[in-house]
Amino acid sequence: MANLKTNFAGIQSPNPFWLASGPPTDKAYNVNRAFEAGWGGVVWKTLGEDPHVVNVNGPRYAALYGSDRKVIGFNNIELISDRTLADNLKEIRQVKRDWPDRPIIASVMLPMNEASWAKHMPMIEDTGVEGFELNFGCPHGMSERGMGSAVGQVPEYVTMVTEWAKKHTDLPVIVKLTPNVTNILHPAHAAKAGGADAVSLINTINSIMRIDYDSLSIYPTTDGMGTHGGYCGEAVKPIALHMVAEIARSAETRGFPISGIGGVTTWRDAVDFLALGATNVQVCTAAMIYGFKIVEGLIEGLNDFLDEKGMASVHDLVGRAIPTVTDWKYLNLNYIEKAVINQDLCIECGKCHIVCEDTSHQAITHSVDGVRRFVVKDEACVGCNLCVSVCPIENCITMKRLTEGTDPRTGQVISQTPANWTTHPHNPTKTGDA
Repeated sequence: MANLKTNFAGIQSPNPFWLASGPPTDKAYNVNRAFEAGWGGVVWKTLGEDPHVVNVNGPRYAALYGSDRKVIGFNNIELISDRTLADNLKEIRQVKRDWPDRPIIASVMLPMNEASWAKHMPMIEDTGVEGFELNFGCPHGMSERGMGSAVGQVPEYVTMVTEWAKKHTDLPVIVKLTPNVTNILHPAHAAKAGGADAVSLINTINSIMRIDYDSLSIYPTTDGMGTHGGYCGEAVKPIALHMVAEIARSAETRGFPISGIGGVTTWRDAVDFLALGATNVQVCTAAMIYGFKIVEGLIEGLNDFLDEKGMASVHDLVGRAIPTVTDWKYLNLNYIEKAVINQDLCIECGKCHIVCEDTSHQAITHSVDGVRRFVVKDEACVGCNLCVSVCPIENCITMKRLTEGTDPRTGQVISQTPANWTTHPHNPTKTGDA
């Protein structure tokens, strides 16, 4: 069995699966249940300065459904902890006494003045937490108050507040980044410049889910009015993976510990984040939809995957995919793949033909010698992968690399590595030390 223990910015954990700051980590009752289920650590729901905040007493969540009513996206307008700071600190102390081997990270959001950080950081540290996560990402409610994403969107603020936090604690400080920026590298670099020990990302994305089709008002509403919320769940994972990978391959942040957040639902999602540079992953939405026991499948699946790959520990997987991530301009334009349809698996639904005929390159037949049959026309196929994406049968349509030879479209000789394909110092695909 592979070793699932992780060392994240000096914080030891029995496995890489942490519960993210949110409703599942709002109180001792929830956190105790989480640890009993097997979660490796938790980030306690964001603590703030008293007087405590007040949440709406009505719908806080909305879902985006797939065709089978499976929740694929989630929106929330919930604020940080609406329980008193004293109550939270008391419960954190108790949970730490009961679960000494499970790290608790305190998520913190405080006003933009150093005095507040100087007052509260030692107070929270005294509970026995293993570290702090600075919530610079909340996109609703708190950003209007000059906190949350209002800080995370300004690199100078990220550096300044991180410096305040580091000045008033000796514990590891993790900066939670907002995705509501044009370039995630700017706040990531700012966090490191401020002395952060790690970053976590992504926080939720600005979103409005839909309208009420009867009243034509935003949905959900509180007494007839609504607001934008934070979008999360499976649908945000590709955005999160991109941002994690950008930080992992940036020269300024290479090797910087990253906690991956955003749509982790299965062990495969965890593998994606880990291979693209995260050291651990945080889960919130999936736990809210399926319950805490999903961690059992996460642990078992990751264990089996590491064993299959011959990896002794989680750290053997971290960053393994980063050397394959590059910029478009460095891709080998002489490399060619084409689609192939397995006739034994084909159910003749015609989806591949329809989408290729209507929106792509007219490269799939709908009949052969008058018989309904779907076959790829090599001379027209550009290898775009659209047919693979829409085919309802797994592995019915696959992409096959052409062997060394001539491209039937152009007559050009196919070369795996063209002679004029030069290396670039900032391209990790082509330099071993990038």
